[in-house]
Amino acid sequence: MPRDRIIIRGAREHNLKNIDLDLPRDKLIVITGLSGSGKSSLAFDTIYAEGERRYVESLSTYARQFLGQMDKPDVDYIEGLSPAVSIDQKTTSHNPRSTVATVTEIYDYLRLLFARVGVPHCPQCGKAIARQSVDQIVDQVMSLPEGTRLHVLAPLVRGRKGEYRQIFEEVRRKGFVRVRVNGVIYDVNGDLNHLQLARYKQHHIEVVVDRIVLRPDVQSRLADSVQTALQLGQSVVMIEVVDAEGSGWREKGSHGEEQPTILTFSESFACPDCGVSLEEIAPRSFSFNSPYGACKACDGLGMRHEFDPQLIVPDPNLSLAEGAIVPWRNRNSDYKWQALNAVAQRFGFTLHTPWRQLSAAQQHVVLYGTEGETLRFTFRNYEGRIRTVDTEFEGVIPSLQREYQDYNDEWREVLQKFMSAKPCPACHGARLKPESLAVTIRHERFAEGGRGKKENKGKKGNAKNGANASSSFSFLPLPPCEYNIADVTALSVGDALRFFETLELSEREMMIARQVLKEIRARLKFLVDVGLDYLTLDRSASTLAGGEAQRIRLATQIGSGLVGVLYILDEPSIGLHQRDNVRLLRTLCHLRDLGNTVIVVEHDEETIRTADYIVDIGPGAGEHGGRVVVAGTLEDVMNCPHSLTGDYLSGRRRIAPRERRRSPNGQYLVVKGARQHNLKNIDVQIPLGVFVCITGVSGSGKSTLLQDILYNRLANKIHGAATVWGAHDDILGVENVDKVINIDQSPIGRTPRSNPATYTGTFTPIRELFSRTREARARGYKPGRFSFNVKGGRCEACQGDGMIKIEMHFLPDVYVPCEVCKGKRYNRETLEVKYKDKNIADVLDMTVEEALHFFENIPPIQRKLQTLFDVGLGYIKLGQPATTLSGGEAQRVKLAEELSRRPTGHTLYILDEPTTGLHFEDVRRLLDVLHRLTDQGNTVIVIEHNLEVIKTADWIIDLGPEGGAHGGWVIATGTPEEVAQNERSYTGQFLKKVLAV
Repeated sequence: MPRDRIIIRGAREHNLKNIDLDLPRDKLIVITGLSGSGKSSLAFDTIYAEGERRYVESLSTYARQFLGQMDKPDVDYIEGLSPAVSIDQKTTSHNPRSTVATVTEIYDYLRLLFARVGVPHCPQCGKAIARQSVDQIVDQVMSLPEGTRLHVLAPLVRGRKGEYRQIFEEVRRKGFVRVRVNGVIYDVNGDLNHLQLARYKQHHIEVVVDRIVLRPDVQSRLADSVQTALQLGQSVVMIEVVDAEGSGWREKGSHGEEQPTILTFSESFACPDCGVSLEEIAPRSFSFNSPYGACKACDGLGMRHEFDPQLIVPDPNLSLAEGAIVPWRNRNSDYKWQALNAVAQRFGFTLHTPWRQLSAAQQHVVLYGTEGETLRFTFRNYEGRIRTVDTEFEGVIPSLQREYQDYNDEWREVLQKFMSAKPCPACHGARLKPESLAVTIRHERFAEGGRGKKENKGKKGNAKNGANASSSFSFLPLPPCEYNIADVTALSVGDALRFFETLELSEREMMIARQVLKEIRARLKFLVDVGLDYLTLDRSASTLAGGEAQRIRLATQIGSGLVGVLYILDEPSIGLHQRDNVRLLRTLCHLRDLGNTVIVVEHDEETIRTADYIVDIGPGAGEHGGRVVVAGTLEDVMNCPHSLTGDYLSGRRRIAPRERRRSPNGQYLVVKGARQHNLKNIDVQIPLGVFVCITGVSGSGKSTLLQDILYNRLANKIHGAATVWGAHDDILGVENVDKVINIDQSPIGRTPRSNPATYTGTFTPIRELFSRTREARARGYKPGRFSFNVKGGRCEACQGDGMIKIEMHFLPDVYVPCEVCKGKRYNRETLEVKYKDKNIADVLDMTVEEALHFFENIPPIQRKLQTLFDVGLGYIKLGQPATTLSGGEAQRVKLAEELSRRPTGHTLYILDEPTTGLHFEDVRRLLDVLHRLTDQGNTVIVIEHNLEVIKTADWIIDLGPEGGAHGGWVIATGTPEEVAQNERSYTGQFLKKVLAV
């Protein structure tokens, strides 16, 4: 077996043409080529798939059942493989509880740090908590009303799994009579014989040390009982307050359920002034995934879904009579409208007054009701009878809340459109209990100032930034240099690294925390090295872009320090500014220098030039690709006359800047006072009728400005969409735009039934064409006969899927082609209908390029296929499942669908990094399409880092100067040449080299 190279022979996966290839080991290898040429098929579906399969086959049968089915790729053999790790662009987690800190395990170390060296404070008064003596505990219990009945409990098991039979025997042996198990009291001599605890469920077990009725003469007995309970309960005693009938006093829990009143005292942590006792501080006390640390009101999510006035009344220019209240717009309830009319008369407005002209108090009454004040009004009930009532007005939002709780799931789904996630009112997004937030670490030297300064940074709580409502979570009068765990996680990665690098602890604390601090600093350093210093640690993992999630996983792999591993990455430079690309490349080279082989599927020029070995796949895409055009060093690729990549690297081909840039048409969109996330209350003027690029380093506020504010507000104003927009004052010039279209990289469908043909509408004229053939007319087939989604023409054995799922019980499910239709999705009768000797299944199996020639004389079909071809998707198949399309391909399918529509000349197109996954040649073709849209009078706004795109723009808006809290300002605006002259702009510095100005 070769030790210095990976030998691949006969690779035929997907469109690969039986290729043979030798790759050097322990090198940085870049696989490049046109989109759809077969790069991912080689890197992921062949090399990685085979490495993973071999590793899984080495495991036991029991272990393999948990790892899924591993199919052997279509390759003769591969030699020299190491254990393979794939780092792709899939989002790290869709779990709302996952954050940057939890995914990178930084939060685990933070919990351990605060549990071991954190200083507890009283959650009420903020004073440091001292140990509580028996006398202090007795004094507080004796302060309860005389006659109060108490149970003195000693906790033995608290939220642990097991059967605990030995504990019960030990309790009986020590002479105790009763135990309290999961809130129920049992007699140890009788009841426990019938008590069987579930082994895998969590249980709470306490010994009932004494039952006492408070009298002045029981103080001594109470002290003895407390002392005994403290010894049994490891310095913790619980006092259950019960009434005269023996049932516990009840208080409301987080979900409205009743629970007994339990007073917990500890010899370790208690406030002598407020009487507040804390449980023993442990790492789980700081976990928002555990009931011991999570906020009770939101169960640790930090957010609550509530009805949003902004979604309920999206257009403030409308009056109540015109349907300003969207959920009530189509209601026929005379009761509601007569009640609203009574409210209007009582509070001095009419139903025809525009919503924006109502005072805040009047709007509050409509939304939240009269709150006890009764109104008299007459209405016609559902039986047609006239009724007069005296009642208070419930309010729109309380009415919707009641309906949401009482009605069925279908109606709840409708009402959810008017709800949005808002910070929890109890923890303000911190996710933790007040007791957990009261544990702090002192840091006097941190440059961010202290708690007082941080509180003035403003709000940042929303779905994008996670669960936090503000950059400080202090509810206590603590000194400015005291930081709780939520304060620390609210910092950006870069600021957190400075925080821990300058943290000074006492000699004893440093002995305890030295190893923990080392791990935290190392992980933060890795994140900084891959250009993620702008992310906050509490950022929700579900909001990360594909490139960000991939770089987080890359940082985690670097931290593992493994050698002899084969790492395969998919375009790690996505979403990364050119300034930060150097750091990423340094990281990849470090991974290689450790003794690993790093294979990167990439189009970035700087990455290609840094590689030790380059493999160019092509020469075309789809059926025209799948061959190794050239493999070797940078010079080998540049000197190859058949390589498109070599043409662009050598300068034989180039994307030239526009000789004459368009001038703005005199109309503008002006965003006033944008202050969402890290935007610094800025005004941004966007010219219309030109090609605009929004640039800036990662995390500078580009997506916040364009997506969260501009698109969401315009979609609401122009199309009436139920969107929640980011904080800003106003947007001027909306009347100059008649349509706004956001073309993002989200999937075009969630199921394999969705495909490019169905999404773009091409499948409809194709089915109509087949229904007009002579054979179809003779059989009476309509267009629906050729749909695989409805009964009639589809194969009923697989219901049009083409595949059958076979359940394998303890083994992974197996998908096999349908035996009836052989994967064609249609029944035999439908497949007998042909157009030009092709049936409907044959057409779906065609590539866009093949179909373009096949339907060249059918204008409705040809026009839609031409747009797919123009955006560089000639290689995908018409019936290719949407789940197999990459984010960049899905975005271009959407772009093609928009291009096929008749232009209005006043449309605003918004695209977020459309060059994702595109080769130099693909970028050139995409730019032709985007400039064609702009030439028709439309406005195209693109968030982009690719200098080839930026240099062709008519206008640039550059944000920065840095990412995160250090960004959010407009650094430069103007033409590329003007921005290139701005010394403060990082984008300008790189543009200067490209434009040679």
